[in-house]
Amino acid sequence: MTNIKEQALALRRPVSEDGAAVFQLIRQCPPLDPNSLYCNLLQCSHFAATSVAAFDTDQLVGFISGYIIPDRPNTLFIWQVAVGETARGSGLATKMLHHIVQRPTCQAVTHMETTITQDNQASWALFERFADKIGAEVTSSVMFDRDTHFAGEHDSEHRVKIGPFHLNSEA
Repeated sequence: MTNIKEQALALRRPVSEDGAAVFQLIRQCPPLDPNSLYCNLLQCSHFAATSVAAFDTDQLVGFISGYIIPDRPNTLFIWQVAVGETARGSGLATKMLHHIVQRPTCQAVTHMETTITQDNQASWALFERFADKIGAEVTSSVMFDRDTHFAGEHDSEHRVKIGPFHLNSEA
C-alpha cells in the first residue's frame, strides 16, 4: 500500500549529504546488496548526474544509482533501485527511471542495462514495464555466473538490455 503524497514527492539529483540516508534506505530494501556508506557517498556525488533521489517531504523514499558505461556512452547502467516501504506500489521506480533518462546528461543514451537475479520478480517487472512504456526491446543473458564469478556465494546476475530507444531530454 502506498502512503506517499504525490504532491509532496520530489525527484532530484542526489547530493553527498544524501549518502547516509541512501545507505539506510538500501539496508531496508532486501534483496539489495548493501554497499558501504562510502560507496553510497560516491553514488551521490560522482554519479549524481545519472542517479536520482526521491523525497516525500523531507524523507528519502526512493533512490536509483546509475552510470554511463565508459566505453559505451550510449548505454546507461542502472546499478540499484531502492524504493522504501511507504512508496512501494506507487510507480515511483518507473518515474525515477524516466527522470534519469530525460536529463541532458543522458541525451546520447539509447540503451539501458542492469543486472537482476532470476528470482527478483519485482525488478524483472519494473524493467519490462519500463521497456514496454518506451517501446523498446528487452533481452537478457547471464553476465555474472554463480560459480564462475561469485564462487557459489551469490546467485547468477542476468544482464538485462533495453533498447534502442530515443527519449527527449529535459530543457
